[in-house]
Amino acid sequence: PSPVFTPTPLPRPFALVGTPVSAPPAAISPANAAQVAQLARWGKGSVNQVVWSPDAKQLVVASSLGIYFYDAETLRETQFIETTAAVAGVAFSPDGVMLASALGDSTVQLWRASDGVLLRTLVGHTDAVISLAFSPDGVALASGSADGTVWLWRVSDGSPLATLRGHTGYVYSVAFSPDGEVLASGSGDNTVRLWQVSDGALLRILPGHTNSVKGVAFSPNGLTLASAAGDRTVRLWRVSDGTLVRMLRGHRAGVTGVAFSPTEGLLASASDDNSVRLWRASSGALLSTLQGHTGPVESIAFSPDGQMLASAAADSTVQVWSVGSGTSLRKLEGHTSLVYCVAFAPDGGTLVVGSADSSVQLWQASKGALLRALKGHTEPVLSAAVSPDGQILASASADGTIRLWRMSDGFPLRILKGHANAVRSIAFSPDGQMLASGSADNTVRLWRVSDGALLRTLQGHADHVNSVAFSPDGKMLASASDDTSVRLWRVKDGALLRTLEEHRDHVNSLAFSPDGATLASGSDDDTIRLWQVSDGTPVRVLEGHRGGVESVVFSPDGQMLASASRDKTVRLWRLSDGALLRILQGHTDEVRSLAFSPNAKTLASGSFDRTVALWGER
Repeated sequence: PSPVFTPTPLPRPFALVGTPVSAPPAAISPANAAQVAQLARWGKGSVNQVVWSPDAKQLVVASSLGIYFYDAETLRETQFIETTAAVAGVAFSPDGVMLASALGDSTVQLWRASDGVLLRTLVGHTDAVISLAFSPDGVALASGSADGTVWLWRVSDGSPLATLRGHTGYVYSVAFSPDGEVLASGSGDNTVRLWQVSDGALLRILPGHTNSVKGVAFSPNGLTLASAAGDRTVRLWRVSDGTLVRMLRGHRAGVTGVAFSPTEGLLASASDDNSVRLWRASSGALLSTLQGHTGPVESIAFSPDGQMLASAAADSTVQVWSVGSGTSLRKLEGHTSLVYCVAFAPDGGTLVVGSADSSVQLWQASKGALLRALKGHTEPVLSAAVSPDGQILASASADGTIRLWRMSDGFPLRILKGHANAVRSIAFSPDGQMLASGSADNTVRLWRVSDGALLRTLQGHADHVNSVAFSPDGKMLASASDDTSVRLWRVKDGALLRTLEEHRDHVNSLAFSPDGATLASGSDDDTIRLWQVSDGTPVRVLEGHRGGVESVVFSPDGQMLASASRDKTVRLWRLSDGALLRILQGHTDEVRSLAFSPNAKTLASGSFDRTVALWGER
C-alpha cells in the first residue's frame, strides 16, 4: 500500500538569498522520503508592482514570493511578508496603517503595515486577484480578478459589499475617483467600465481600445480618467459623460500602466517598450521619456509629493526617477529572473542555473555563494549541462545558440550555431564526446564537443523538441516533442528505432533510469509515463499532478523518480511500484527543472517564481 504522506510546508524563516546548506544526513530514498524538506532557497522573486507608502518613507514591492518593504531613501530592505501565493499587486490604506495584497490563489489579504501581521483574508473570487484599490476614505476596498469580476469589500470586517459583473476578460486595474463615488475598471475585454460605488450600478462602458486595458487612473480633480492598453495608446476620458478627450501615442509596445501626478498636472505611462513617458495631461504633450530599464515596465507610481516616480520592470529592478529632470536617482537590484533550468556538476559542489536574464549562474552549493555569472546569450537560457568529467559547461538559449564554457573559470570556448529557433534542451553523451540538442525548429542535432562540428541532424518530429537524453550506455538518444511523441534514435547512424505515442499532449521532459532499462516522460497531459526501453512497452502511468509535468529525473540509485510541474509542486515517486511518496511544496509558480546531486542527498528545483530551492532529509 502507498504510504501516508502530507505536503511539506514552507520553512520559517524563509531563506531567500544564497545561504549555507546544512549537509543532509543521508541520500534521498524511499525510506526517508517523508523527512525530505526544504533546506534553502535562493532568489528574491519577480517584481510585479511598486507603490509608495502614504508618508513617502517606504517603497513596497509586490513579488512572486511575497511583499518586500524598502526604505525609500536608501532602498534598504526593512521588512518581508511571506505569502502563500504570488502577489500581483498591493495597495496602502489612505492612512498607511493597512496594506492589501492581491494573490494568485484568488484571495485578498489585509496586513498591518507596521509589522506584517495578517489581519484578515477575503475570500470570494474564483481566480487570481490582479488589482486592488482602497476608497479615499479607507472604508471600502475594490479587487479585480482573472475571473472577470470586481468585488467591493468592507475593510473593517472584510465582508463583501457588492460583486460587479460584466467584464468578459481579466480585470487588470481598478481605481476610485477622488470623491469615492465612482469606480473604474480596465479589462482584458478591451473596455473600461465605470461603476457607481453606492450600489454597484454600471454607469457606462468606455469602448475604443483594441487590446487589453492594463491600467486606469483618475486625475486629482476627478474630471478625467486615463486608461492604458496593449494597443500602445493612452486614452483620456471625460468622466461625466464618457467622451474621449484625447489619445496619447508614442509608445512602441503595449502600455501597461498609467498614473497622474498628485500636484503637477502630469501623467506617466509605463510600457512593454522598456520605457516610462511623462506627458502634460492638459495638452497631451510628451515631456520626457525615462529610459534605463532593460525589460518591460510593469508598474509606476508617483511619490505623494509628485517629485519622484518609481517604476518596476521585468528586468527585476525598481528605479526611482526625478520627475523634474527625468534622471534616475537610485536603482533597486537583487530581485531575480525566471529560473528555467538547474544542473549539478559531477562533483556535486557546483549548481548551474539558467535564467531568463540570459545568464548562466554557477553557485557553490554548500555555501549558497554565487561563484560567477556567465554572459553572452541574448535570450533566456533554457537548458544547461555539465560534461561527465566536469570540465565543460554547455548552455542552450532561446537565441538559437549553444555555448560551451570552461567550468574552471567560465572562459567561453565556442558557440554552436545551426538551429533555426530556440534550443530547448541539451545533453552530453556519457563519454562527453558528443552533445545532443533539441530545438523549437523541430530537429535534434548531434555535435562533436571537441571542435563544435555538427555530426548529424535528426528529423521527424512534427513540432518543437523539448527534451533530449542519452541512454547510460550512450547508444541511444531519446527526444520528446510538442507533437505528443517520444522518439528513440540510434546514436551511431541517427536511425529512428521507435516512436512512443501514448501521451495526449506536449511531452516536456525525458530521463533514462541509471540502468538504462526504463525511460520516463513528463507531459502537459499532467502524467508521467514509464516505458520499457528494450521494446517501447508502456510500464506504468504516474498520475496526481494538477498541471503539466515540466521535468523528470531519476535518483542516482534508480529507486526514485522526482517530477516537477506547473502545479507548483515537486513529487517523489517510488520506481518499483509507482507509489507517490512525497509532495514538496514551497514554490509559488510553476517548477521548471530538477536535478539530483550525485550523492543523492540534495534535490534542486528551479521555478518561474524566480528561485532555486534545495531539498533534502532534515
